[in-house]
Amino acid sequence: MSDLHVGAGKTTAEWALGPIVKRFEPELVIASGDLSHRGRPEQHDTAAELLRGLGPPLLCVPGNHDIPYTFPARFTRTYEQFERLWETTEPVYRSEHILAVGLNSVRPWRNQSGGLRDSQLARAAQELRTSNGSQLRVAVLHHHLIGAPWRSRKKPVARRNHVLASLVDAGAELIVAGHIHQSTIAERREFEIATGGERGVAVSVAPGLGQPRPHRRGEARGLHVYEFDERQLRIHTYTWRDGGWALTAERAFARGTEPLSLG
Repeated sequence: MSDLHVGAGKTTAEWALGPIVKRFEPELVIASGDLSHRGRPEQHDTAAELLRGLGPPLLCVPGNHDIPYTFPARFTRTYEQFERLWETTEPVYRSEHILAVGLNSVRPWRNQSGGLRDSQLARAAQELRTSNGSQLRVAVLHHHLIGAPWRSRKKPVARRNHVLASLVDAGAELIVAGHIHQSTIAERREFEIATGGERGVAVSVAPGLGQPRPHRRGEARGLHVYEFDERQLRIHTYTWRDGGWALTAERAFARGTEPLSLG
């Protein structure tokens, strides 16, 4: 899930997370930034209470709305509230089945655009390369790497080609983000010429969960559910509709070097 924007006004979908989490019993819940709306302490507290109340382990990275909105705190205490609750802006989750690495793409001097330093990419690559081989290797950041279906003024992460290539070369199989409040998913073989032997990589942007601008066209409300086995990664998109979660789309992508089928 992404973009809860807690504090932007009373919403419904974010408070209905419990039932869908209970239904799927996920091993891990990922929140890819903008947990709060203005980075205020009480907004962070409410978001953390909501997420921790879901039960499963969490991996949370900050978004551009999770830092102070006013100066000078935006620069002098940039991540103070986020780290107070989550300890780090670049967490790592490890289990027998999943290796997920968080990246902080927020740049306090820019309100919307994000970026990653080479040192951050190197650290993520180092973590991803410790995989046992069977784990699903996931990279998590706030700013998107692929464009929105509807027009958006929000630019993708700076040096997008370099960032994407670095994560792909490091072995990431799933790269998740948010920021644009629109769901979009692409697989490596759909945007890169295949010469044989490339490992599959899915790049996924979750629709926003909160909706600070409820009448703005091109901003959905929903989340993604991921499931996988040794051969496939499946992505299920759920959107909030008529007071409940509606399954909107299902997609399957091949893991490893072989496609789902040949013919």
